[in-house]
Amino acid sequence: MSAGPVDAVIAAAGSGARLGADTPKAFVEVGGVPLLRYVLDMVEALGVRRTVVVVPADDIDRWTERVFEIADHTIQADHPLQVVAGGATRQASVRAGLEALQEATEPGGDGSDHIVMVHDAARPCASLDLWRRVADAATVSGAAIPVLPSVDSLKELDAGGDELRSIDRAHIVRAQTPQGFRYPTLVAAHAAATASGIEATDDAALVELNGHPVTAVSGEEGNIKVTTPEDLDRVSRHLVGEAPAVGPVRVGYGYDIHPLVEGRRLVLGGVELEYERGLDGHSDGDSLAHAMIDALLGAAGLGDIGRKFPAEDQRWKDADSLELLGAVVAELAAAGYRPCNVDATILAEQPRLSPHLDEMRRRLAERLDLPVEAVNVKATRGEGMGSIGRGEGIAAHAVATVQAV
Repeated sequence: MSAGPVDAVIAAAGSGARLGADTPKAFVEVGGVPLLRYVLDMVEALGVRRTVVVVPADDIDRWTERVFEIADHTIQADHPLQVVAGGATRQASVRAGLEALQEATEPGGDGSDHIVMVHDAARPCASLDLWRRVADAATVSGAAIPVLPSVDSLKELDAGGDELRSIDRAHIVRAQTPQGFRYPTLVAAHAAATASGIEATDDAALVELNGHPVTAVSGEEGNIKVTTPEDLDRVSRHLVGEAPAVGPVRVGYGYDIHPLVEGRRLVLGGVELEYERGLDGHSDGDSLAHAMIDALLGAAGLGDIGRKFPAEDQRWKDADSLELLGAVVAELAAAGYRPCNVDATILAEQPRLSPHLDEMRRRLAERLDLPVEAVNVKATRGEGMGSIGRGEGIAAHAVATVQAV
C-alpha cells in the first residue's frame, strides 16, 4: 500500500438491541466466527501499525478478554492490539480510541504522517481493496470515505410526517466505513466538536464541520452494516455462502451498441483502453456495462437503462457506467433480487481486447457484489462484416440471472 503508517480504531461498542442479540453486535457470530474477527482479518491484511478496539464500558474486563480471544490468530506481535471502554455515543467511543492512540505519535511529532482508519465492527464485509483505497486517498487529501449513490427517490417530511418537498438525489450519497484521516485532522475535529457540543453520526461529518474537505471514493454494495436480523442474513450469505430461502431464478438479456468517434475515451467494463477513438454516448458510452445493466433490469422486470438513466437528464452526462451499474444492483436489492451471474460478449474489430478481459471481469464483479468467477466476459470480431466489422462501433450482448431473496 502507498499510505504511510496506519492505525485503526474499531468501533465495537454497539449493543445490538435492534438486532435482538443478547451480546454486543461485534461478538455476534456468522459461520461460527464473531463479526469482529472478520474485521480484524482485514486490519491484519492491511498491515496496520496499531489497532484499538472500543468495546462497551459495562463489563469491560469480560469484553477485553473476549477481544483477545478472538484476535489470538489475527493480530500478530508486530501489530499491537489495545482494548478500551467506549462512551455513551459512537462519537465518544471513537474519541476514546483516538486518545488511546495518543502515545503512538512519535515524541515531539504531530503524527501528520499517520493515517487513522475508523471502522464499524458491524461492517464485516468491507474488502481489503476498499481499506487500501480509502487509506491511499486519505494519505493524499487528509480525509477520505467510501460512498455509494442514492438510488431511491428522496423526500423531506415536515414535523407531522407529511411530505414537504422532493430532494434531488443526483449529489446525494450514502456514507460507509472504513473512513480514513490524517491523525491531527481527526483529533482536531473531535476536539472542536467536544468544545462546541456537536454530535454527528460519523467522523467525516466532524472533519467537514471543522473546515477540512473530505474525499469520496467508491464504496461497496456488499459492505453491509449489521443492524437488523435481515442484515445478518445478508452478511452470512456474503461471508460464508449460506443458502438463503429464495424464490425462483430469473433470466434477462441485454444489448447495447455505440459508435466510435474522435475525441472520446474508450471505456469498456470500467477499463479505459488506449485507442484513437472512443464510444459516443450521453454517459461514458461503456456498451459492456450498459448491456449488463439492461440484462439485470430485464431479469428483475424493472424496465431498461434508457428509462432509468435517460439521455436528456444532465445528471448522467459523462457518468461512470460502473456507478450506474452499482445503482442498479442496489435497486435490485430494494426490489428483492440479487445478481447470480452474468455472461457477456463484446463485439469489436479493434482494439485488441483479450489482454483486458480479466480486469473488466474484476471491476464488474466488484460492482455486482459477485465473485469474479460469476462474471464472464468474452470478445469477438465482426470479421469485416457490418458496422462492427468495419470498425464503426462496439457492441455487447449480456445474459444475467437474478434470484429473489
